[in-house]
Amino acid sequence: MTGPKHTLATRAVHGGQAPSTGDPVVTPLVQSVNYVEEIGTAEGLRYPRYGNTPNAEHVQRRLASLEGTEAALVLGSGMGALACGMLALLRPGDHLLASEWIYGGARRLFAEEFPRLGIATTMVDPTGSREWRRHLRRETRALFLESPSNPACRVIDLAPLRRLASGQGVALVVDSTFASPINFRPIEHGADVVIHSATKYLNGHNDVLGGVVLGTTSYIEEVRQKMMMWGQAPDPFACWLLERGLKTLDVRVQRQNANAMELATWLAGQTDHSGRTVSRVHYAGLASHEDHETARNQMSGFGGMLAFELSGGGIAAERLLKRLTLIRNAPSLGGVDTIVSEPRYTSHAHLTADERAAAGIPDGFIRMSVGVESAADLIADLQGALGAQTS
Repeated sequence: MTGPKHTLATRAVHGGQAPSTGDPVVTPLVQSVNYVEEIGTAEGLRYPRYGNTPNAEHVQRRLASLEGTEAALVLGSGMGALACGMLALLRPGDHLLASEWIYGGARRLFAEEFPRLGIATTMVDPTGSREWRRHLRRETRALFLESPSNPACRVIDLAPLRRLASGQGVALVVDSTFASPINFRPIEHGADVVIHSATKYLNGHNDVLGGVVLGTTSYIEEVRQKMMMWGQAPDPFACWLLERGLKTLDVRVQRQNANAMELATWLAGQTDHSGRTVSRVHYAGLASHEDHETARNQMSGFGGMLAFELSGGGIAAERLLKRLTLIRNAPSLGGVDTIVSEPRYTSHAHLTADERAAAGIPDGFIRMSVGVESAADLIADLQGALGAQTS
């Protein structure tokens, strides 16, 4: 079986395999709901809702190999993974400390749904370890953050949070969707649990909805029980597509890293023009970015996600998006196609303009998921749209 001694690129293709003579090179799709059960025992029972069918087990072993965890569980969506993963840690009366810089759906889960279950949440500025410590309670059971964050691409230093979580005996949970295991492996930096929206980089082709939770074997079994109860198991075909996507994960992400660096550098150069067309670029690969050193020390690559702000606000953003011809406006990310989106109409639409601005997402903020196309073509598309809207 391919193990940690192999490179990530190799584990993405072969991780979790134990091949023998006569096995197919491509994992077969087993699109079956029912499996013959042995009479007189519950041992070996297979059922898709249990997450133990052949395609699920195969891709779960590969994902655990990539992240360096004991076990992994694939669920039906990223939000399903987040909800089941956190509910496996938290009980009524518990308290969660969470970063303020998180996906809008995660914020709503913590702020609106968890209180109904008797779970309190406090949001904190993730860059200050004193803030995390100041809001700790006797009932605190977990710390949660995204790194890089959605949508502002901030990179959070895990070192002080690892020390805090370890000293207090609480779980450190990291959503690493924006990075993928190629760029960042939170377990290596002291995290206890890793969560991904598999819809994004892990699949990479915009044709699968899924989520992943990774951690110890005992913890993943707790998550499995939540998944079974709440019906969050994925279809076998989704697992098959996810496993196929993982084979090109390293190739795709390395190209996306390089393209994003080129685009971020070019966009940063547009801030010197008269009228400051691009007022700010959010990409940790830029030396001017506030998290650049943290990203250099903590990540293997700066990622394929970036964001930029237009000085003309929401009107300028809409004009830009209408004039793009290659880059498309769509809400997801992490695929081979370059797409852009406005968080005010997607992940953070439930917030007011003032609330978004306070969170660092003013009108005119555009999130970009950089694909694998020619960087020159992408820049030309942006240049045409920016030039047209300011002419």
